[in-house]
Amino acid sequence: MLDIRFIRENAELVEKKAGQKGYKVDIKKLLQLDDDRRKLLGEIEAVRAQRNEVSDSAKGQKPEAEQIERGKQLKDQLSQLEKKLEPVETEFQSLLKSVPNMPADDVPVGTSEAENVVTKEWGKKPEFDFEPKTHWEIAEARGLIDKERAAKVAGSRFAYIMGDLVKLQFALVQFALNVLTDEKILELILKDAGLEKVSSKPFIPVLPPAVARTEVYEATGRLNKEEQTYKLEGDDLWLNASAEHVLAPMHMREILDGQKLPLRYVGYTTAFRREAGTYGKDMEGIIRLHQFDKLEMESFTLPEDGMKEHLFMIAIQEYLMRQLNLPYHVLNKCTADIGFPNARGVDIEVWLPGQNKYCETHTADFISDFQAEGTRTRSKTNSGIVFVHNNDATALAMGRTMVAIIENFQTADGEVQIPKTLRPYMGGQVKL
Repeated sequence: MLDIRFIRENAELVEKKAGQKGYKVDIKKLLQLDDDRRKLLGEIEAVRAQRNEVSDSAKGQKPEAEQIERGKQLKDQLSQLEKKLEPVETEFQSLLKSVPNMPADDVPVGTSEAENVVTKEWGKKPEFDFEPKTHWEIAEARGLIDKERAAKVAGSRFAYIMGDLVKLQFALVQFALNVLTDEKILELILKDAGLEKVSSKPFIPVLPPAVARTEVYEATGRLNKEEQTYKLEGDDLWLNASAEHVLAPMHMREILDGQKLPLRYVGYTTAFRREAGTYGKDMEGIIRLHQFDKLEMESFTLPEDGMKEHLFMIAIQEYLMRQLNLPYHVLNKCTADIGFPNARGVDIEVWLPGQNKYCETHTADFISDFQAEGTRTRSKTNSGIVFVHNNDATALAMGRTMVAIIENFQTADGEVQIPKTLRPYMGGQVKL
């Protein structure tokens, strides 16, 4: 969440920037509640100090009747003030949590994803001497995807992934893990991206929990009840909709050693997303399922390193796509599309020749200290204790990456050439 001190000092800016992201927040009411809250807290502290004085004066001796009466009066006064504070504090915290992070200066102002800006293109779109098919036409015909049977078991937007496509998924996992845990490769990526004074420290692989409590989800600013998040009935637990949702709070309420930052993790999870409001969109194939698997990067850095870490993660994403020889473009996302906790967001979209369009495969989110304020994740430095900066970014979204491989490397007879990078992870197999 945003620091209330920042909101006090930049009230008009916060209201304006929140509006640019599509959030209407009542900053005037929030600041009034803040004033009321601080006044009550001051009164409470004053009464507590008086109680302590009365208690101290009676130490070592039998309290006099006057002291006992005064102690009771102060206790009652304190109880009344605390009861008065409770609804003010509750409303204050609710409003404070509704204020989104401020977008960075280079984020385009826009009202929808249509106003995202293409900043780079890479790769040559494949040319075929036949009419290219969609991934579902190829995969269903070859028994690699079965949505019909999945619908009998779980309903729409689920799928059985089968046969060689399963082998391809785990080849992708191993390929990405090898890149992210190899310091020499990370050094090469940094050099090619022209990023200086950025650590080449490898990522630590993690298999995180698939669920988080409400308090934890709210602290990261990621709980989206209506649009995407599934709740477990009867429990205070929500299924993760992406691995960063359970990686970002990993160091909740901890003070990290600044000398050991950055801390970098790559988490593999099955994620669950309601996809509310998307019915009729991407209903075919495996692009927009309720259940999918991802490798996700998450890092904790000192504040001065946050933006460079964001750029480093984007460079890693591009490296992975280039190694797979998949044509893509890069989008600088506009204010309305970057997300509630984001200061900046970048998408990579891959070209899908079977559908004659680009499709998102990667997102990189620069969160700054917004999540750390909520999770109370700090770092001890020579100049004091500061909130860390969080970054998260897709390493590989398994389903969508396999979609891209199927459509870009299809052959006239309906087979799929396996990218050369992945063949060693599939025992030398060259096609699906």
